[in-house]
Amino acid sequence: MSEPKVPIPAPEDTYKGWLFKWTNYIKGYQRRWFVLSNGLLSYYRSQAEMGHTCRGTINLATANITVEDSCNFVISNGGTQTYHLKASSEVERQRWITALELAKAKASRMQAESDDSGDDSTSPAASQGAGSRNSEVQSTLRTLNSKVEDLSTCNDLIAKHGSALQRSLSELEGVRLGGETSEKIRQVTERATLFRITSNAMINACRDFLALAQAHSKRWQKALQAEREQRVRLEETLEQLAKQHNHLERAFRGATVLPSSQSNPAIDSKGQVPGKGDVSDEDEENEFFDACEDVQEFITVPADPKYHRRSGSNVSGISSELGMDDGTTSLDEQSLASNPESPQSQEVVPVRKRRSRIPDKPNYSLNLWSIMKNCIGKELSKIPMPVNFNEPLSMLQRLSEDLEYYELLDRGAKCQSSLEQMCYVAAFTVSSYSTTVHRTGKPFNPLLGETFELDRVQESGYRSLCEQVSHHPPAAAHHAISERGWTLRQEIALASKFRGKYLSIMPLGSIHCIFEKSNNHYTWKKVTTTVHNIIVGKLWIDQSGEIDVVNHRTGDRCHLKFAPYSYFSRDVARKVTGVVTDKDGKAHYVLSGTWDEKMECSRVMQSSRGGENGADGRQKTVYQTLKAKELWRKTPLPEGAENMYYFSTLALTLNEPEEGVAPTDSRRRPDQRLMEQGRWEEANAEKQRLEEKQRTVRREREREANRSANPAEEGKEPADGALIEDSISDSPLKTEEVEIASEPSETTYKSVHHDNYKPMWFERQVDPMTREPTHIYRGGYWEAKEQGNWDSCPDIF
Repeated sequence: MSEPKVPIPAPEDTYKGWLFKWTNYIKGYQRRWFVLSNGLLSYYRSQAEMGHTCRGTINLATANITVEDSCNFVISNGGTQTYHLKASSEVERQRWITALELAKAKASRMQAESDDSGDDSTSPAASQGAGSRNSEVQSTLRTLNSKVEDLSTCNDLIAKHGSALQRSLSELEGVRLGGETSEKIRQVTERATLFRITSNAMINACRDFLALAQAHSKRWQKALQAEREQRVRLEETLEQLAKQHNHLERAFRGATVLPSSQSNPAIDSKGQVPGKGDVSDEDEENEFFDACEDVQEFITVPADPKYHRRSGSNVSGISSELGMDDGTTSLDEQSLASNPESPQSQEVVPVRKRRSRIPDKPNYSLNLWSIMKNCIGKELSKIPMPVNFNEPLSMLQRLSEDLEYYELLDRGAKCQSSLEQMCYVAAFTVSSYSTTVHRTGKPFNPLLGETFELDRVQESGYRSLCEQVSHHPPAAAHHAISERGWTLRQEIALASKFRGKYLSIMPLGSIHCIFEKSNNHYTWKKVTTTVHNIIVGKLWIDQSGEIDVVNHRTGDRCHLKFAPYSYFSRDVARKVTGVVTDKDGKAHYVLSGTWDEKMECSRVMQSSRGGENGADGRQKTVYQTLKAKELWRKTPLPEGAENMYYFSTLALTLNEPEEGVAPTDSRRRPDQRLMEQGRWEEANAEKQRLEEKQRTVRREREREANRSANPAEEGKEPADGALIEDSISDSPLKTEEVEIASEPSETTYKSVHHDNYKPMWFERQVDPMTREPTHIYRGGYWEAKEQGNWDSCPDIF
């Protein structure tokens, strides 16, 4: 029997040797060459096979080592691998056991360290930035820690073998001289040999530890001294920065505030702007990002550095008006200072404190199939749906949430360039979808004549009014006006398609935004909202489609594309891309971002055809751009939003009771209020009462219309098919209108828009800009609120 090449197993040495391995009952134990290395025990038929054929390997990190008798032991990983091994002698067996236990302890320790470092691991770039010296120190510390663990393991083994040796010596003292003496002496000798082997292993580990400590002691002292010096330098730098910051604050307070009209043309005699726009553009690095477009795909690349050094107000104007540097703050302050109607120039009025919480959503389970199975064969528009699928807001309040990020329009109103203003309008268009990402509950369908006011003049400078102007099909009109120079109005109707797995909701109608100072008139339409996993699975929402934001005064246009979610796509989820062009089709800005997080803007310096071919075979347009600047970022949801229907800070205040609102206001709707309070059974009963009341009113209105049109048929009841009920419109599976549920279009929406109802605060007119019929605010609501005169309002609740 050949002896192992390394008779004393050191903690980190590779241990090799011959052992007998049990194969089967026919062949019994067969001689195999075993190699222990890096926590793995492998075996071969011969030493010659080590270079090409491994017969088996077992990981000791999860293995169990069991001693059966003086020469036999078993290694098993608790699964399919079990090695029954036999050494030539007890001493040989103990050598292997010692080496295996050391290797197992080290493998288990390395595995634990790997698991712990998984959460704290850094990227390669961050690791490289930390410096090679820090990496070397960490590596040395890990090695020393491993040595300490080896010493601990050896100490345990010495204690174990020392106890066995002590017992043997005690037994030797108690035996009589005779035949047993030689056997006992042999046992004592073997145990002493084992003790010597383990002691030598521990001595080797101690020697290695001491050598490493001595070798790295001076290096650690130098590294510590360098860290101390660097800390002193950082402290000095921070002190200088604090002094500079304080100096700049004093200089800013003492500076003269110029009117906003003089801020942009302020260029010195050499044609340079005395701001930070040129400097920041020159110092900042350019970004590279890809964006794709179905009709005309494009790529953006960093612009040539010469564009960053150009003089004049071209580049600096972008920086100041788009908020790309510190100039944004000064521009806002200048504009407010120059505006005599701004809130800062008026008397300070205490702002009302709005609520920040609503009652938590109850955990009521409801099976959709239990409702649908009883409605087979019925007309979908007559299926009653409970409030369990709703959220305690109406569609009018949801429409008012478009003003969540009104600051974008405030900033757009200050822009001198219509192209820059277009960027803010486009960002505002995208921001209106950010509140929908987790909002799977359906808002209450408003009753005909229902209104909702949102008066935020004191806090935000705007006020808005919504009214349900049509019930068949459902349509709502919205008008908002701001003291900061913009007006927003829209009329939206909803068409829906239920396709089994998902529900598509298609808003119909146009949105208008008018800026008073420049008289720029923008229009756009909304994209399709899709609710997935209607029947089975967790509901989730996606936005997809294309939007064209058009400035009707200048001909500028921004084409936005909302990419639909795809499991196989490598793009960022909820991605939005866009290009701002002038009336001649020349690109000036590239927009990119996501509709649930942020939008960025990049100035186009040069464009050309080339690059890769798009999906339709066309060549992509390559845009050379400056570094992207952030236009908008979503505000985080309030704490506990997951228990409050994922409402934003604004949404939490929409249904808060207020004094002086119209009796038709959504805040006064009883079923919606009961649902918010968690009283869902009462809310369902109240909802049915309101729906039946609305049907009765509508039948009466139909009778009056029939009497006026056909006096001879007075007293006759309308046909059954003349009325289409409303219940399904309060469910996620809503098909509010049979006529528009197939292929929705603006033409279809116009053709069926009739309800024999005259709205209170809006009147149907032909839009002077788009030449399309729409409901426009006629005025009178806020005057009626000041006078408290609501006599003309219908009783709908």
